Amino acid sequence: MRTIWFDMDGTLNRFYDVPDWLPKLRSFDPSPYAEAGVMHNMSLLARYLNKLQVMGYKIGIISWLSKSSTYEYDQAVRQVKEEWLHTHLRSVKFDYIHITSYGFPKENFATSPTDILFDDNEGIRNKWTGEAYEPSEIIRILKELVDKG
Repeated sequence: MRTIWFDMDGTLNRFYDVPDWLPKLRSFDPSPYAEAGVMHNMSLLARYLNKLQVMGYKIGIISWLSKSSTYEYDQAVRQVKEEWLHTHLRSVKFDYIHITSYGFPKENFATSPTDILFDDNEGIRNKWTGEAYEPSEIIRILKELVDKG
């Protein structure tokens, strides 16, 4: 079965627009992950994701933890990221949520060579084995998949 994967920071949310995000992360403050605004019309995104799940697609998240971390900080970041997803995509029941160590190869999570990834990092997209797109392509690609039925 084909899975559609999403990065979070810089892909679903405006993480890098949060003031002082880097100094906060370096001081083990998870608040930037909670404060990040949305990048897309989340109601429309949720509708497409729910339709695609009915069509048989799986929906997943692959997001990295902070580069600077401790076990406790990683746990706090995981919780905040999952809360962000619940707040902004409440109706979506994700099949997979992988919030993993910084730098862990995202392509290792692919479930099929035809999986789709949306990620703001070009290097990650280039290593992906299936289709990979920039965040600006999310709504267009999902609409095309829904329209194809």
